[in-house]
Amino acid sequence: MSRILVFANQQGDGLSSGAKEALLFGSRLASSTGGEVRSVTLGPFAAGGAKEAIAYGASIAYTISNPLLADYDVELFVNSIHSVFQQSGADILILSFDKMGKDLAGRLATRTGASAITEVIDFNFNNDKLSWVRPIYGDKAFGEYSTTRQKVVVGIRQRSQNEEGSDATRKGEIIEVDYTPTEDMIVTKLVVKIQAALADIRLEDARIIVSGGRGIEGPEGFNELQVLANLLGGTVGASRAACDAGWVPSNLQVGQTGAVVAPDLYIAVGVSGASQHLAGITNAKTVVAINTDPEAPIFKRANIGVVGDYKKVIQPLTEKLKKVLV
Repeated sequence: MSRILVFANQQGDGLSSGAKEALLFGSRLASSTGGEVRSVTLGPFAAGGAKEAIAYGASIAYTISNPLLADYDVELFVNSIHSVFQQSGADILILSFDKMGKDLAGRLATRTGASAITEVIDFNFNNDKLSWVRPIYGDKAFGEYSTTRQKVVVGIRQRSQNEEGSDATRKGEIIEVDYTPTEDMIVTKLVVKIQAALADIRLEDARIIVSGGRGIEGPEGFNELQVLANLLGGTVGASRAACDAGWVPSNLQVGQTGAVVAPDLYIAVGVSGASQHLAGITNAKTVVAINTDPEAPIFKRANIGVVGDYKKVIQPLTEKLKKVLV
């Protein structure tokens, strides 16, 4: 019987979409292995998150409501989650492999002496043997992995699970954990930058994304993309090249090493379409590509392609939309 603990990260006073996916994944796993799902929520609104976690499958919801956990700090969160992981007796820790999950997964595995497997989308349980399924080769194939250590930290790929399946009538137990994080655990005081990045619109939740790449040729071009994104009710994203160049913050990066997104509309402006970027937009419903290079890989993924200078496309499109939408 598997003992499963899910870190149910909150966004505001409710669970994040990634946390809901992780909980439902954990519930499927528990049903297959005869196990039980427990959750951990952190911060002043932890009790509310715990109730929601129960609706999404947790039988026991642990909380640490310390006000120090109101804002994300990697060491405080690692220490808190590790403490609950140890006390719960779980051997599987599941969390969303979003920006925060990418920060936490390796540290938690090291702290607990566990194996770590990330970008997981499914599992197999045969003859009492559990294995984990994740995409490989830029989503062109799937690999199946087993771990050798007793404990494992599992990062669930964003947007790989159905978020539906909550039941507000489910009953469970909420337990406030006797653990007190302290300011001495904070390794860095540069939390303002982290908070600002996490406070932005989550790319994972955006329905419309306008992304810029190397072809934007500088930070100024992103101002035009922001205007277009605002008109469409969306947000701005970027390729790794644009982030590495320092044109936009790294939290806007779309791709396998950034945010894995699934918007209704993804507009790629000056984005060549490297394999890691394409892996991040696999589940986008409609992709529009604007690029001067007709051989750019992004056109193989695009539903609509425009070969040309983005300045001659974005500005007229924006002006037209202002007349129609404003």
